[in-house]
Amino acid sequence: MRSKGQTTNGKGSHNTEREFGGTLGAVCIPIFLPLTVLFLICVSRSSDAALLQWPLPLPSLDHLWDPLAPVLLLGWIALHAFLYMLPFGKVSEGLVLRDGTRLKYPINGFHSLCISGALLMLLLMFKAPLGHLFELMLPLAICAIAISFLLSIYLYVCSFWAPPHALALGGNTGNPLYDFFIGRELNPRIGRFDLKYFCELRPGLIGWVVINFGMMMQEVELRGAPSLAMILVNSFQLLYVADALWNEEAVLTTMDIVHDGFGFMLVFGDLAWVPFTYSLQAAFLVKHPQALSPLGGASIIILNCIGYYIFRKSNSQKNQFRRNPKHPSVASLETIATATGKRLLVSGWWGLVRHPNYLGDLLMALAWSLPCGFSHLLPYFYVIYFTILLIHREARDERHCRTKYGLAWDTYCRRVPYRILPYIY
Repeated sequence: MRSKGQTTNGKGSHNTEREFGGTLGAVCIPIFLPLTVLFLICVSRSSDAALLQWPLPLPSLDHLWDPLAPVLLLGWIALHAFLYMLPFGKVSEGLVLRDGTRLKYPINGFHSLCISGALLMLLLMFKAPLGHLFELMLPLAICAIAISFLLSIYLYVCSFWAPPHALALGGNTGNPLYDFFIGRELNPRIGRFDLKYFCELRPGLIGWVVINFGMMMQEVELRGAPSLAMILVNSFQLLYVADALWNEEAVLTTMDIVHDGFGFMLVFGDLAWVPFTYSLQAAFLVKHPQALSPLGGASIIILNCIGYYIFRKSNSQKNQFRRNPKHPSVASLETIATATGKRLLVSGWWGLVRHPNYLGDLLMALAWSLPCGFSHLLPYFYVIYFTILLIHREARDERHCRTKYGLAWDTYCRRVPYRILPYIY
């Protein structure tokens, strides 16, 4: 559902599409998504772990709050803000902005992941109760949700001091509810500290790995050793996060950075949704252990490897073509010229389907859920949600590309008719 609205950019007005259901979505999503996070955590801890159970598995009040939770969460964010500012790694430039400038970004997220891992091992050596993270999941999620709202309010208020060219094209509609949700300012910064870029890959993404590790330590405390299912979930998701941070520079060309404003949608997604829903498989396994045979484990590993290979190879091909289309690895690929001067790949991975990276993503998502067995739907929440997310994201990307490339995009779509799944969708 989309509605049309007028956007004022300080130099006039123009029409813009309101996404995510417009004003209705901007009101409902900030209410229901936080409740969904809390509900899923409660379900993962309940004995039934049934998404449709009644009465709802409501926690007691003493499980909702722990004074340690805000200390840990704020300390974690402060640690990664400190690591973000350290002068290690290289500095890269983003895409050209509307005023002709390029912002600079520190590429040191993988260093932050390594330092975080070293700190976890240090805590483990000193016998810190890392498994206690399982008990703190609800209080931590509540704190993350609260921080998401506070940061979103700050961003919305500060956006009125931003110059017109710094506002997101789709986030300055004049509707305060929608603009708060979608984000008015494109790249809000405090000095050289880029808030959107920081939240995109640092505290929430690395926090997801830490929560997973805490779930594994809780399983060790309960059963003496981690299960094969828990090891696979931790390993697969660590690989995914490490890959994202190793290839951190690629995020500078994504829709989140280039197009979307930084409002509640991205803030909540980065700080609350990612760490506390993407870790559901590990949280589920703590209370619902699964016996996984070596053959079953090997099959799941193969599936994850296939998904990762498609995901990484297709993304690397795209990024290499964007950086240097004359590079030997991409120079022989067939392309279509566009009126913008850019060229569209119609061979290689991007001649197979329009979003081969999404195909790899979905195969990996399935591999993360399979170690949890088939007795419950909850561990498959991620792959179901991610399928819906990627189909919606693909539709958004389709609209942007058709607007940007015009007839060339129509030609590309005829050459590459399948969007994500070859011969199916």
